[in-house]
Amino acid sequence: MTGLRGEGIRVTGPSGRVVIDGFDTHAAPGRVLALTGPSGSGKTTMLRALLGCLPPGLRLAAGSVRWRGNPLPAGRAGRRWRLTQVGWLAQDPVSTLDLWRPVLDQVTEALADRTGAAARDEAAALLERLDLAPALHARAPGRLSGGQAQRAALARALAGDPPLLVLDEPTSSLDPDCAQLVADAIRERRGDLSRTTVLVTHDQRLVADLADDVTELAPVPSRAASNGHKKVAAGLPVLTVRGLRVDHPAGGSPLLAAADLTLRAGEMVALLGPSGSGKSTLLHTLAGLRPLAAGTLTLSAAGAAGPLPPRASERSRAQLRRIQLVGQNPGDELNPAHRAVTAVARPLRTLAGLRHAPARVEALSLLAALGLDTDHARRRPGRLSGGQRQRVAVARAVAPGAAVLLADEITSALDAATASELLDLLDRLRADGLAVLLATHDPDVAARADRILRINAGALHEQGSNTIRRRTNRARRSHP
Repeated sequence: MTGLRGEGIRVTGPSGRVVIDGFDTHAAPGRVLALTGPSGSGKTTMLRALLGCLPPGLRLAAGSVRWRGNPLPAGRAGRRWRLTQVGWLAQDPVSTLDLWRPVLDQVTEALADRTGAAARDEAAALLERLDLAPALHARAPGRLSGGQAQRAALARALAGDPPLLVLDEPTSSLDPDCAQLVADAIRERRGDLSRTTVLVTHDQRLVADLADDVTELAPVPSRAASNGHKKVAAGLPVLTVRGLRVDHPAGGSPLLAAADLTLRAGEMVALLGPSGSGKSTLLHTLAGLRPLAAGTLTLSAAGAAGPLPPRASERSRAQLRRIQLVGQNPGDELNPAHRAVTAVARPLRTLAGLRHAPARVEALSLLAALGLDTDHARRRPGRLSGGQRQRVAVARAVAPGAAVLLADEITSALDAATASELLDLLDRLRADGLAVLLATHDPDVAARADRILRINAGALHEQGSNTIRRRTNRARRSHP
């Protein structure tokens, strides 16, 4: 019962480039192993190497992986092993779910050793344990918020209490209360010698709370102080929203009723609220991607001033250029066939009017400012980490000269240092007038905002940022 052990792991890419070299790790029975390291250091690649399911283009060039003392099986036997022994939550949790089937059916299906009503009841209980109410069980993942879908995917991974549980950033899209439910579910496995857990996370508080053992792929820098950035003076209103009503896709009470919102040039406004409260829906509505039940939108950006049509398809090129959205899952937004530099250069050509060569130069410069060198800029999304894909999505959004950036959890897949660098870049862009509305669950990110709005029970309330700063400082004192 030696758990999962990897020795001398060496992973190479298509050209022989070494991705991971000489890596050793051991997830012991009854313990929680945390794999940590900066974005792009290879944590997800290491997980897949340990599970014997590296993506196309990567291969295990050297080293060995053993489960309970036996070599990891390959081919069909390896797939059977993963199906029967492993509960797996990927970094993009929705990718592990069928977008069109009810989540209750999918969790029930994972209980392979149970049938009938008993299996369905157990699946429902597991979903409720993760705060997914019975009214959500019949919904497909596409009709859930990002945090709700993440918890549904976690429920599927936990179903049947698998001998090996592997979780890649399990709390990245969750509010603190839901993240605590996930932590509780992981904690219950500790001490059971028939259960082994491997956790990848950037959240050092989660590591301190749960991990028995920690393996770093590279040193984890400490988070920069949240109040160390330069304040940007807010200017004139650039986006004005009045009487906004957003209905729930499934009916019932509206997600937002008669909400008013004003974004000023140069300011960053943090949008907080429980998972499923409507943060992502609000951002998508402002971007013209969700129907607007009532209300008016007014854009006051240079070259695009006036009423803003509710649908993106009705907006002018200038309006599309000036209000941009970065969604919660960049994997869905980036074309898998386009290299990172191409993805960023395209809006520079189509919306900003640059020719091919200047657009490419500008795209490379912007990616470099976000920590992606020329080698990464030439890669397609499938060969980038989740955090690297997030940075490409942000670069693509701000590239054409956005006046308003609608950002949905843009730091959730980033380590502390990279998240701070991204926020620093936004500060520089805000000095030139960019307004940012940012949905987040991270109190450190919210503490950098000029104003804080909270969605709760269909209403939008202003909350003082000093409250967030006080909570953040208390958290730092309790987790040195």
